[in-house]
Amino acid sequence: MRRAQVVDGVIAVGVAAALVVAGLSGPHRSPGLDVLGYAALAAGGLALVARRRMPVAVLAATAVAALAYQVAGFEVPVVAYLFAVYAAVRAGHRIAAVVASVLMLVAVPLALLASGVHDTGAAFTQSRDVLQLAWLIAAGAAGEALRQAERRADEAERTREETARRRADEERLHIARELHDSLTHQISVIKVQAEVAVHLARKRGEEVPEALLAIREAGREATRELRATLEALRDDDKDPPRGLADVPGLVRQARTAGLDARLTVEGRCDAVPAAVDRTAYRIVQESLTNVARHAAAASASVRIDHRPGALVIRVDDDGQATVDSAPGVGLTGMRERVTALGGRLQAGPRREGGFRVQAELPVDPA
Repeated sequence: MRRAQVVDGVIAVGVAAALVVAGLSGPHRSPGLDVLGYAALAAGGLALVARRRMPVAVLAATAVAALAYQVAGFEVPVVAYLFAVYAAVRAGHRIAAVVASVLMLVAVPLALLASGVHDTGAAFTQSRDVLQLAWLIAAGAAGEALRQAERRADEAERTREETARRRADEERLHIARELHDSLTHQISVIKVQAEVAVHLARKRGEEVPEALLAIREAGREATRELRATLEALRDDDKDPPRGLADVPGLVRQARTAGLDARLTVEGRCDAVPAAVDRTAYRIVQESLTNVARHAAAASASVRIDHRPGALVIRVDDDGQATVDSAPGVGLTGMRERVTALGGRLQAGPRREGGFRVQAELPVDPA
């Protein structure tokens, strides 16, 4: 059993016991209704055990119980109802608490009149003592104050979590940049030098040393692992990964935006590595986005060329870029992705006008 449930149970039993004791020690105007009065006193207190789970229902139950023991002639303050008002307001049911309290202001004098109080003025005077209006307002105010405090605490916790996530994302991207800057170039140099040495040795008919072959394979494996690591570190998207199969959707979306976009696919579409697949999609997406935003172009063409060992993506537009000025196409992210995969990226204005982005991505693990 949770601690909150234990606390609620203790409070409910304590309030019920206090009400019953107050009923036993106070005057009874209707002795024939004593059983009803004691039952209502106990029920009103015990109902508080569910004040967290069902605050509105407990509010109604304690109100009915309070009216019942008032009708039975027990001049006992509505203590359980005050607890219920506090719980309802704390749970956010302020309107329900206000409506119920207004009804109680009217119903308690009527209950006192039904119990045998013959003077209307005396009934209203006594209802003030029973309902304790000041305590009723205090209970509602306390519930609202605690609700606001809990809400601020929740917002502060969410803010801390968002800040922590943002810092983690920034750190992850920082690590990716550091890995890219410090390791990619050196590993690429080692791999290329080993490939060249093996090629020259075989071309001269010499036996290739096992150590050199081991260096070449280690370089290949390190390159693959580093690419996968960089891709995982950089991939902060919440959406499912997208690839070449989603490029036609990008072209259709560009057409919807008013750009005359065309897609051409050349070569046999063999399976490409997942990292290359995602990077190709990002290149087309970024290029078309920048064409629509910055190039003031009327048309654009996307060409995907599947070549032996390479995937070439080219995006051309007929915008206003010249040789001396380039549109703001945000090439930094593209270049980093392409370089991390061991590819090449060329971007710049075309002589015939417009702008071109061309990326060549290796698809052969070797």
